[in-house]
Amino acid sequence: MKKSDIGLIGLAVMGENLVMNMESKGFTVSVYNRTTSKVDAFIGGRAKGKNIVGTYSLKELVDSIAKPRKVMMMIKAGTAVDEMIEQLIPLLDSGDVIIDGGNSHFPDTARRTAYVESKGLLYIGTGVSGGEEGALKGPSMMPGGSFAAWEIVKPIFTSICAKTADGSPCCDWVGENGAGHFVKMVHNGIEYGDMQLICEAYQYMKDYIGLSCDEMHDVFAEWNKGELDSYLIQITADILAYKDTDSTPIVEKILDTAGQKGTGKWTGIAALDEGVPLTLITESVYSRCLSAMKDERVKASKILGGVSAKFSGDKKAEIENLRCALLASKIISYAQGYTLMRSAAKTYGWNLNYGGIALMWRGGCIIRSAFLGKIKDAYDNNPDLENLLLDPYFSAKMISLTPAWRTIVANAVTAGLPVPTFSAALSYFDGLRCSRLPANLLQAQRDYFGAHTYERTDAQRGQFFHTNWTGEGGDTASSQYTV
Repeated sequence: MKKSDIGLIGLAVMGENLVMNMESKGFTVSVYNRTTSKVDAFIGGRAKGKNIVGTYSLKELVDSIAKPRKVMMMIKAGTAVDEMIEQLIPLLDSGDVIIDGGNSHFPDTARRTAYVESKGLLYIGTGVSGGEEGALKGPSMMPGGSFAAWEIVKPIFTSICAKTADGSPCCDWVGENGAGHFVKMVHNGIEYGDMQLICEAYQYMKDYIGLSCDEMHDVFAEWNKGELDSYLIQITADILAYKDTDSTPIVEKILDTAGQKGTGKWTGIAALDEGVPLTLITESVYSRCLSAMKDERVKASKILGGVSAKFSGDKKAEIENLRCALLASKIISYAQGYTLMRSAAKTYGWNLNYGGIALMWRGGCIIRSAFLGKIKDAYDNNPDLENLLLDPYFSAKMISLTPAWRTIVANAVTAGLPVPTFSAALSYFDGLRCSRLPANLLQAQRDYFGAHTYERTDAQRGQFFHTNWTGEGGDTASSQYTV
């Protein structure tokens, strides 16, 4: 009997669809699920008559795979992954590959890579993006871990992943240990930011300009034909046009409390650890937290009031201002995400290909958009680019968009309309282009109450000074360190 090319554990939505994808590309796949009735249902249903082998124990799964064996886990992140690894290790041979395709936290993947390699095996933590449809038709894939495993899994991964218009695979090796899952985490953080930005644009049009869902559908559909062309803009247009059984927009019947699974929070925490101002993405996480406070918000709206003004000018011109503000803020989100990846690469010793990452995100994934091609160009032209906003194309674009962006934020603030990510993005932009920030006063304050010292503009960097501000503090200063 011919051995399978790969085995997959976990027949939930993503697992099933990845299996169907692999089989459609000519690979034979063995499958296993802890609840074996799912195996029966899958083999007797969608997988019937296809080159998919159902197995009912991990040993049976492993024995059915050709060497070097490739076993992919599509299971819930956390302790379940560690437990599965422990069960697999005794069944595998030297050189076999364990793949984690779930949303694991990158420090866990780094730890697991070292552990699995110590057992003579290879390990890959692979970020997989694209949701149900992407898994079936071609996801964006971000593998990292044991480099020796890349050539073993490359034929399968590059076959099943999404492709750009020129046929380039949206999958490439990211880097060592936890690099793949780190890049996927940043992808998800940018996804959080993009979604919140779109939601703020929706609320601005609905509550301030006064557009109906059908009118907003037309706006988003038109935006999707230009610079904002992206998956999330496209599905937003679809959602706004979708009617309930009573012919009213179903989106207006959905409770306004957002859920989250943690990857956005992880991105914000990683940014704090790296000392990188990931303001837009972090604000998008807080926006979900605020949305969850539904009862408190309803109570506060009765006491504190709501939106206090309506737009009365040229709607078409204001919608164009909003498009510019959305595009500018979206660029900030990517710029901050890339700054975080650059910082983490130095911290963890990863050699990340930033243009290649943009290419991986061009197709299949949730944040796929037209201007990712411009990001790839920026990093191909200058791999050492410190900040995306310093690239000639993006700096010129941001300067041209800024007046409309300021108009939208100012109007929203005046009307009492919350635009946390639009305004956070604008504040970051203004801070970045400000050659002198008021941190000189902040350092004076720190030195005043804690003798934390400061550097001077008329001395070399690295020299620290202390002032006895009160005349009673003496000359003893605190030591220098950064948390």
